[in-house]
Amino acid sequence: MKTAPEYVESLRKLNFKVYMFGEKIENPVDHPIIRPSMNSVAKTYALAFDPRYEDLMTATSSLSGKKINRFTHLHQSTNDLVNKVKMQRLIGQKTAACYQRCVGFDAFNAMDSTTFEMDRDLGTEYHRRFRDFLRYVQEEDLTVDGAMTDPKGNRSLSPSRQADPDLYVRVVEKNDKGIIVRGAKAHQTGALNSHQLLVMPTAALGAEDSAYAVSFAVPADTEGILYIYGRQSCDTRKLEDGSIDVGNCFYGGHEALVVLEDVFVPWERVFMCGEYMYAGTLVERFAGYHRQSYGGCKVGVGDVLIGAASLASEYSGAAKASHIRDKLIEMIHLNETLYSCGIACSAQGSRTASGTYLIDLLLANVCKLNVTRFPYEIARLAEDIAGGIMVTMPSEQDLRHPEIGKYVDKFLKGVAEVPTEHRMRILRLIENITLGTAAVGYRTESMHGAGSPQAQRIMISRQADMGQKQKLARVLSGIEEED
Repeated sequence: MKTAPEYVESLRKLNFKVYMFGEKIENPVDHPIIRPSMNSVAKTYALAFDPRYEDLMTATSSLSGKKINRFTHLHQSTNDLVNKVKMQRLIGQKTAACYQRCVGFDAFNAMDSTTFEMDRDLGTEYHRRFRDFLRYVQEEDLTVDGAMTDPKGNRSLSPSRQADPDLYVRVVEKNDKGIIVRGAKAHQTGALNSHQLLVMPTAALGAEDSAYAVSFAVPADTEGILYIYGRQSCDTRKLEDGSIDVGNCFYGGHEALVVLEDVFVPWERVFMCGEYMYAGTLVERFAGYHRQSYGGCKVGVGDVLIGAASLASEYSGAAKASHIRDKLIEMIHLNETLYSCGIACSAQGSRTASGTYLIDLLLANVCKLNVTRFPYEIARLAEDIAGGIMVTMPSEQDLRHPEIGKYVDKFLKGVAEVPTEHRMRILRLIENITLGTAAVGYRTESMHGAGSPQAQRIMISRQADMGQKQKLARVLSGIEEED
């Protein structure tokens, strides 16, 4: 397994082509806007060497028998599924940010069972290729960006009917050595902190869209791959001196638009090429795993936000007010409900034909549909408790100013025994999670990550078995006899 410093150094060896604010970034590893997100990923490596968290952060590989970072593991039991959620909550507590390895982790498990069934049914070699790739990932302890979401263009049209055929990733050429692909992947979490890209189709496809039924893995700095860094609220605060106004002093997340301009992929790294009838299965399983993930990671960040809101009430002298206590209890209730859903869909998981365990898809979608609502209410309550000063207080530069700093210190004071700076730091942390750069990974990602609310509603409708529920009612009302 890699240590955190070894992970950081491994990224320095990659030759990314990345742009931010219209300029090419020569050193993304040390760029002040990007570095906090890389620190979040590094934490997943650091915690794996902490004896206190070994059971959650590591696993025994089903492929090699070696000890590996859990983020590269194939789930072998419902206990593995449960430990995944517990691990994600832990890292969310430690970073209060998106730590970016979950998408690749979920992609591994979805790809494993789907490629197994493709080989079984079609006589292909995709499963062997995929497991060879995963052995390499485990051996090198790599971070992999699971790249599923295409730009999609006109949502009312299928991929092959788009005015621009590149709005979904597609195969444009095949030869005896491999394939050439073109297109883009949007909203790519942690792409610049990843060693490899694992590309998957983004939706169920028909025969006319077979060119878009493609899955493959390539090094993240492969020729033809271009990254355009995503803008975040308050992101340029990271360029300022000081550490108060950024809110989270150490960690962050990032997203990028990843452009694939005639990228060559050797056949050994191709895991689907034209088998459109399996695209829906892959998407459904990946989405299920990723919707399970939100019952862990968002809960960990929620723990931090609840703690910060509690401190804000203490620092302002309002902690004993009954309405404050009620709001904090409601925040805890909502947060633990999300966690319960994540644990439930894991405990009710089942074995697939490949041996990898899949979560209960119905409960995973229920989990994520709750995630589209509850973090917003938790954030609203945190903002309520924090008060308007969270978004109107002066900057750290004003606090440090030799002339006006005394006024900031004097008039932003809450209870006498708490330094003004401490109060400002906690308020900025709440702002960061609810409105700032971390809001991408907490609020907006809670809505749209792993599919928007309608996607979960569709899956809940499919998985709910309404016919069985109707049968129960017919039996108990005397319409028919019980089997």
